[in-house]
Amino acid sequence: MGKVFVFDHSYCNGCYGCQIACKDEHCGNDWMPYQKPQPELGHFWCKMVEQVHGQVPKVRMDYMPIMCQQCDACPLVEKHPDVVTKRADGLVTIDPVKSEGMKELVDECPYGAVYWNDELNIPQKCDGCAHLVDAGEIPHCVELCATEALKFGDEEEFADEIAKAEVLHPEYGTKPRVYYLNDPKLFIAGSVYDPGPQEEVIIGAKIVLEDASGKVIDETTSDDLGDYWFNKVEPGDYKVTMQAEGFATKTVEVKLDKSLNIGDFALDKA
Repeated sequence: MGKVFVFDHSYCNGCYGCQIACKDEHCGNDWMPYQKPQPELGHFWCKMVEQVHGQVPKVRMDYMPIMCQQCDACPLVEKHPDVVTKRADGLVTIDPVKSEGMKELVDECPYGAVYWNDELNIPQKCDGCAHLVDAGEIPHCVELCATEALKFGDEEEFADEIAKAEVLHPEYGTKPRVYYLNDPKLFIAGSVYDPGPQEEVIIGAKIVLEDASGKVIDETTSDDLGDYWFNKVEPGDYKVTMQAEGFATKTVEVKLDKSLNIGDFALDKA
């Protein structure tokens, strides 16, 4: 079945340990026949990407490591089978000798996971620490992941996780072997308050999220700060309806293509 990486968004705290571990393992180290040393600057074979969701004060950070996806239908393997090899365990390697001068490999990876080493005149990328895997160990990025957000092992070990996971850009048709769990997706957040003299927040207001057709997608209530959140919402057109006893109902239309703090809404007395 082969090896896979599984990353769980819900465990990652953005410590960048995986990115640092990759540098620690490969900068200044020669792991021939798999790898020549990685340059200290410019290469991120395991690149932690962060994305800010929402607007102040309702903001969340999302972290995700991007590396070679070890694709089963890797276009580099298909185009350069004598240079780029798919191992029996699923890891994809670039021969550091045969690939000399082949800068085109950088552009041929749809995930942007291949880097060019100017000093050595070769393309390089993550190979899942093939030298460690051959020794019965795990990739260094996985070993140093403090929260165990990033895992590695035999595909059958992670059958349950893979069944619920997503892959990056499935439309590429490359059949990646890096799986991502619990993608936070988008959110809609806001708050409600009483515009009276005290301008107090409204606790326990009923907040309903509907799609453009009027179908109820989710319901929640405002918390002790008058705030509410709808999580894991797909892009699209929505209506947010805010209701509280003694107050007039307010409905707001939302076009969602990124996470939104739709703001603070005053509910007038009924």
